[in-house]
Amino acid sequence: MTKVLIIEDETEIVSFLKPELTYEGYEVDWEPDGRVGFEKIQSGNYDIILLDIMLPGLNGIEVLRRVRKTSNVPIIMLTARDQVSDKVTGLDNGANDYLTKPFAIEELLARIRNVLRINSINVEKDENKILSFRDITLNQGLCEIRKGNKHIELTKKEYQLLEFLVKNKGKVLKRDHILNSVWGYEYVGDTNVVDVYVSYLRNKLEDSVGDKYITTIRGVGYVMKENY
Repeated sequence: MTKVLIIEDETEIVSFLKPELTYEGYEVDWEPDGRVGFEKIQSGNYDIILLDIMLPGLNGIEVLRRVRKTSNVPIIMLTARDQVSDKVTGLDNGANDYLTKPFAIEELLARIRNVLRINSINVEKDENKILSFRDITLNQGLCEIRKGNKHIELTKKEYQLLEFLVKNKGKVLKRDHILNSVWGYEYVGDTNVVDVYVSYLRNKLEDSVGDKYITTIRGVGYVMKENY
């Protein structure tokens, strides 16, 4: 069943959206707060997000920006702000579509179907997108890691960190750059989280003396060198 998350603080809109979407066969979740909605996106497995702009906690554009650092989940903006500049801002920050309130439910349903169809085509294409580093391969469509013929199990954040490092192989990456790119600019927590997760990756990838994939640049950060 397709899972939809509505991040919207206007209960009147949600009161007619939820039953309509449920009737159409969608599994619907709702959150009125932008910050909590962002956390739900990070921890949930949603197929599409319906996102308002004017929200308590965190506005919709900022939610969109943060989501796009780590996820390509389809997002349709639902908002009363109908200025062209508002639409451009939403689309430029990664929204898949933009619908101005008030709207007909039939149009929203059609846009949801269209966005999901396009996303399905793109995911199918992405299944063949492979990143590689020495004997490590990352299947971006499946989020699958292999070392030679061996499958490596990684958590979501470990995968995101490794993917970022491999995409930037050969570059010395500062810790704060890694933190901002993988965890986000508003990350609150231990400042050594990058070092901790690099250690996790090393434990899972470097299973012999000669396997050294991530090199520490003392006082700076990390680099993945093709030739060590």
